[in-house]
Amino acid sequence: MKIIMLGAPGAGKGTQAKMIAEKFGIPHISTGDIFRANIKNGTELGAKAKEYMDQGLLVPDELTCDLVVDRIQQEDCKKGYILDGFPRTIPQAEALDAALTKLGENIDFAINVEVPDENIVRRMGGRRACVSCGATYHVVYNAPAKENVCDACGAELILRDDDKPETVQKRLSVYHEQTQPLIDYYTKKGVIAEVDGTIDMQDVFAAICKILGE
Repeated sequence: MKIIMLGAPGAGKGTQAKMIAEKFGIPHISTGDIFRANIKNGTELGAKAKEYMDQGLLVPDELTCDLVVDRIQQEDCKKGYILDGFPRTIPQAEALDAALTKLGENIDFAINVEVPDENIVRRMGGRRACVSCGATYHVVYNAPAKENVCDACGAELILRDDDKPETVQKRLSVYHEQTQPLIDYYTKKGVIAEVDGTIDMQDVFAAICKILGE
């Protein structure tokens, strides 16, 4: 079972991907994790990726795709995998398809977690992060016992810059411009499945499991 998770930043696709991975016993693969693992292990691809990251540049599509394809050929991906955060653009999707075709494989499901922009701005604006241990909270859905104080270590909680409404709006604009076309791309391929991401997290998960035939 080869799955791609789609959805705007803050739609909850990462959380759902982790839950699916656990239930079906397949790896949850994010590009960030791949980059970190390759850099840590000193691979040739990792060294190339680090050159771009050190300069604050995006890792080029071709190199990102090479890293992903290298990862999905590992032993733990035999039963399938979930890609989270890749592909982000049509060129990345096309490169992934070309690589999978060479391997005699294809994507089974592209699951789009659909959440309106205003919900995402509200949701992300409620996030709080611990300045010390990195634990995350939400003022509505996962509030700390004491306001703006971390339950785990007692340090201060802050609203991160990338969760501020103006930053979230910018990220959503980029998403709609670059990633939204992927929904059309996978619709044409007949593998798209939409779920309502505004409902309770467990209900979203149940809807996804139904799509996956569980």
